[in-house]
Amino acid sequence: MGVIGVLTAGGDCPGLNAVIRGVVGRADERGEEVLGILNGWEGLMEDNTVLLRRDDVRGILGRGGTILGTSRMDPYFHGKGMISCEGTLSRNGIDRIIVVGGDGTLRSAMRLADEGLNVVGVPKTIDNDICGTDITFGFQTATQIATEAIDRLATTAEAHNRVIVVEVMGRTKGWIATYAGIAGGADYILIPEQRYSIDHVVDVLRQRHRSGHRYSIVVVAEGIDPPPGYEPGEMKQDAFGFDRLGGVAYAVAAAIEDNTQFETRVSILGHIQRGGTPVASDRVLATRLGVAAADFAIDGLTNVMVAMRATETVPVPLVEATSAIRGVPDDIYQTAETFFG
Repeated sequence: MGVIGVLTAGGDCPGLNAVIRGVVGRADERGEEVLGILNGWEGLMEDNTVLLRRDDVRGILGRGGTILGTSRMDPYFHGKGMISCEGTLSRNGIDRIIVVGGDGTLRSAMRLADEGLNVVGVPKTIDNDICGTDITFGFQTATQIATEAIDRLATTAEAHNRVIVVEVMGRTKGWIATYAGIAGGADYILIPEQRYSIDHVVDVLRQRHRSGHRYSIVVVAEGIDPPPGYEPGEMKQDAFGFDRLGGVAYAVAAAIEDNTQFETRVSILGHIQRGGTPVASDRVLATRLGVAAADFAIDGLTNVMVAMRATETVPVPLVEATSAIRGVPDDIYQTAETFFG
């Protein structure tokens, strides 16, 4: 048998180290060798690896970030696909690779699988938007952080009779905004999956203030369209050529203030949502996914993603996992709507 490689790619996420620990712990138990690939796909393309044994992953369960590092470099966007990875694979005897990443990372993993690489994917994103699995690790931590922020912002909004627009991450989907908004008692939630009218938002806030509640919290997902006539600012790109979202809350806040004359402030939570220690549920979820990924790789069950369905870890074809980006169902958003205003 060859060596199992493991890498973490894309944005960091609470629970990554728990996955690595799960992979290494199970592989060690079953007599398999694991090589950690440093800095995501970059390490696979540039032959930057480290041997991982059980002792190397002790004490990392609750740590944020990833001991392997990550980057947004992509073997197809920045290289030549499998050709760019073959040298590292052959020199190190890697014949299976566990790829821990979000939808973009898993799409690249599927393309490499189509070129002959034996891949097991582990769904990683605070956005919770990967198909085929009920939940992704990191989401519950991000939601908890956002909820705590909303609770704190609500007290200062009440003290000053202000509207506060809270922007959370999620790219093109509104899972964090919806869940944190419900948990934090938001007075309106704007997500990409649901069309909205700024006039309706304004009407709801006016009615709330008329009824004696002279403050409001509006939660917005970073990927929503700005209100007509308002711009969120210039879209920028990161060092790897990918769009960097953020700032639409300023456009929403300006529209609210212009139409209500209520003092309105903005709080963009940004990367604080995916930094720091994972909550207990994410540690357990990530550990289970890592252990299952190692079992799949050792048992020859590749070109799949480890999914959590109900209480079971199951294999899902990579083609299914990457077929679409999973959005918030209408019924969950309708639960949130019950409490708008």
